Amino acid sequence: MKFENTIKTEDELRALIGFPSELANNKAITYLDKNCVEFISKSPFLVISTSDEFGYCDVSPRGDQAGFVHIVSEKQLVIPERPGNKRIDSMRNILSNPRIGLLFLIPGLGETLRVNGKATLVKDDELLQKMAFNGKRPLLGIGVEVEECFIHCAKAFKRSGVWEPNSWTDKALLPSAAKAIFEHAKLPNTSLESIQERLEEGYSKRLY
Repeated sequence: MKFENTIKTEDELRALIGFPSELANNKAITYLDKNCVEFISKSPFLVISTSDEFGYCDVSPRGDQAGFVHIVSEKQLVIPERPGNKRIDSMRNILSNPRIGLLFLIPGLGETLRVNGKATLVKDDELLQKMAFNGKRPLLGIGVEVEECFIHCAKAFKRSGVWEPNSWTDKALLPSAAKAIFEHAKLPNTSLESIQERLEEGYSKRLY
């Protein structure tokens, strides 16, 4: 299927959507004030958006104890890089294109904090030691030079009911990550059970 009826200019888009209010236009700031610092200190989860030099995009989650992101100053923060699958998609993108977008979430709160800026990969030992957990410091961190931050309204969370337990799908009906990985990867000498075991082992033994 080819999309036929598309919007090609901002003028067309504005004619359909309209313009932001004065409040929406003026809510962004260029540094981490006390409100942003408080939000980040209570956030155990964020989403990182990056792209490479060709514009190919990637979105990746990061999560840890609330306040795991280290604030260096009102213009700088560092996200610790914990053990993962070693695809390093976000970090490879940052090496070729430093532009980054962050979305901080707090469970139960509909509003989110958006932070945009420039990223770099840092390996300063003294800095990384401040983000150690159970005696294990991250191998490196994603440093962000803050350029823009603002609160995003709760409409998406209210529409989705994502924080409302009575809207959640029964666990027995949830998609199986192991099944999807098994069918996508199609690796020889593997089974659905072996993939599930690998996932469970990683969750129990390699979080830090």
